[in-house]
Amino acid sequence: MRARLAADGERFKRELPRDFPAQVREAYGIDLTARYLGEAIPHPIGKGSGQLSLNPGQLEVDAEAGLGFVVLKTVIAQDAGGAQSMAAWAIHEAKMKVERRAGGWTVTWKGRGWDRSFDEYLALTRVAGDLTRGGRLLVVPSVKYHLPRLAEPFKDAEYAFTTRALATAWGEPLLLLATALSPTLAGATLAGEQAQILRWLREVPTHIRAHAAVRLAVKVMNARFDDDFQLEMMRAASGADALVVFNRLFDAKQGVAYGGPELSERNLRVLARLTPGTPGSRPGSAELCGTGGIGSGRDILEYARRGCESVQLHTFFQLPLEQYAATDGSRTQRALHQLVFDPADGLIAGMLDLEVQGVIERRGGELHFLDLAADAHRPR
Repeated sequence: MRARLAADGERFKRELPRDFPAQVREAYGIDLTARYLGEAIPHPIGKGSGQLSLNPGQLEVDAEAGLGFVVLKTVIAQDAGGAQSMAAWAIHEAKMKVERRAGGWTVTWKGRGWDRSFDEYLALTRVAGDLTRGGRLLVVPSVKYHLPRLAEPFKDAEYAFTTRALATAWGEPLLLLATALSPTLAGATLAGEQAQILRWLREVPTHIRAHAAVRLAVKVMNARFDDDFQLEMMRAASGADALVVFNRLFDAKQGVAYGGPELSERNLRVLARLTPGTPGSRPGSAELCGTGGIGSGRDILEYARRGCESVQLHTFFQLPLEQYAATDGSRTQRALHQLVFDPADGLIAGMLDLEVQGVIERRGGELHFLDLAADAHRPR
């Protein structure tokens, strides 16, 4: 298997087959099937919300590459008259900067949302629904809703109009939806009160569900507090079907959000406390999706061993081309090749090592990626 992995890694440098999960299953007896928002996906690697998911052309490239799923650029909620209480996040920002930080790659940016018309976003949502129902690519729209101060009411007119419009554009069956607490909120006065943040996490899902049948993923931010509060936020978001854990760190001096090794170190440390036998407890039955500082297949496995059934990346799809081993194909294809087939640090190599270590065992002759997440939550 090791010799075959080296050969496949070399062969697929020129062209990664779209059905590579089927080839991995046949050649290595490894089932990479994962899960996002309750939907089975062929492997655990998805693309997080941002500048890489804001038009149909980008989605088509990702579908052809065989990506697991995509979360669309985050639209800012509005009411029927077009008013947006969070309009400060619906402005165009400067280009994202790909750079090294703390020994790894990160993208720094000010973290703003969709800056085009809402009708254009609805058109993109229709494309997302068609791609998802057609089985070509799971694509999930993302919304930033009104987040009130502690003593203020929610602007339910924005929740109602935006959620219903997206559900109509998406079509049948129920709407798959993500909602985000912007990473830049960690540097705003709105995010300085713990009670305020916990209220958002508790109540936002209820206000969304009041207006459409949805399956909801909540992206949990890294707040300016300790690890205990990260766990408290997860427990507060009990109304979510899935939690994306955890969003970017915030550099108060530069006023920007960033990721990289510092982000993954904190995320994995907090998630480890959810493992049975350690302090803390799993927040209900919410599915977990890992994000932050993922630069190899082994990084994906670290999130999986802490209960994550999929991961979403952003920075890794934007590296300089010379950072990928693949010599041809889209950035998505080159990234997938590296994450899966790297002979030292790819998903295949990592799962084979975990088998040797006795961490994971074959069922029916196969290793299953989802067994790692299931074991993380199994009582000892």
